[in-house]
Amino acid sequence: MDIVIPIYDDFTALDAVGPYEVLSRIGGRVRFIGREAGPVRTDNGMLTVLAEASFAEAPAPDIVVVPGGVGTRALTTDAAWLDWLRAVHATSQWTTSVCTGSLLLGAAGILEGLRATSHWLELETLRQYGAEPTGERVVEQGKVMTAAGVSAGIDMALTLTARIAGDDVAKAIQLAIEYDPQPPFDTGSVEKSDPVIVEAIRARVAAREAASRERAGV
Repeated sequence: MDIVIPIYDDFTALDAVGPYEVLSRIGGRVRFIGREAGPVRTDNGMLTVLAEASFAEAPAPDIVVVPGGVGTRALTTDAAWLDWLRAVHATSQWTTSVCTGSLLLGAAGILEGLRATSHWLELETLRQYGAEPTGERVVEQGKVMTAAGVSAGIDMALTLTARIAGDDVAKAIQLAIEYDPQPPFDTGSVEKSDPVIVEAIRARVAAREAASRERAGV
């Protein structure tokens, strides 16, 4: 099984690494790829991940996992990215996304008429791509699976593992990585959070998006 995680400058590390940790345990090959092979910087500027292959070297993967991050905004009009996504989706067994990675699936026309999720900041943006946004943590629509923000990628990958290898394998992987969330605060969704915190997050993300667009020349 060939599993690819396409990365780009200003992607969110956990969006990619969370699913990688789960899916790397089901066998097959898991690769980080990019438009071109080489180093790729995450959206906090503090981590660099190596894309070991280019799009041209991954023309027909079995599974695609598109991570999110502030860099997705600049890619929603990037022909190379969108053309590659359309092409691989035509033959993939599963096409998936985490967080704002769903915006790229939407821009490629993959979410037209489907229910889908994303980071809470961008849920309504999905409508412009013909999708029906929902705040569910993981949404499965045929072979398309989308996850909500960042940490939800782990849930999505475990759900996907259950579809591929069965519930027992998924349960074993969940235990192996000791994924048993017990957060110290009950503020993991916008509905539960202090409005002051919500607005602070909006401002921080807006600043990162502006910086990302400037670096991308958009």
